[in-house]
Amino acid sequence: MRVQVIKEVPKKDQRDANDWNLCFQWCLYVYDDGRSENGYRFIWRNEKGNLQPSRGQARIPSIEKASNLINQAREEGWGEFDTTRKEGK
Repeated sequence: MRVQVIKEVPKKDQRDANDWNLCFQWCLYVYDDGRSENGYRFIWRNEKGNLQPSRGQARIPSIEKASNLINQAREEGWGEFDTTRKEGK
């Protein structure tokens, strides 16, 4: 499987270059058999801005942090997608 990031908050230019950064992403998940699905994920970026999927499940430091990232996505117009509905919204 591979993951293509479509949208992300916070944006790279909004982060402190010296810290790990929790991100919220809207992605396209492409499976080895050719199927694909959209979905959301939380993932960490290291101090250089590289994604760190090797850290496994993203540890969410607080509900407030998760909520703030989700609200940013909503403000940017991509935080309301529902992949359980056929039309996606």
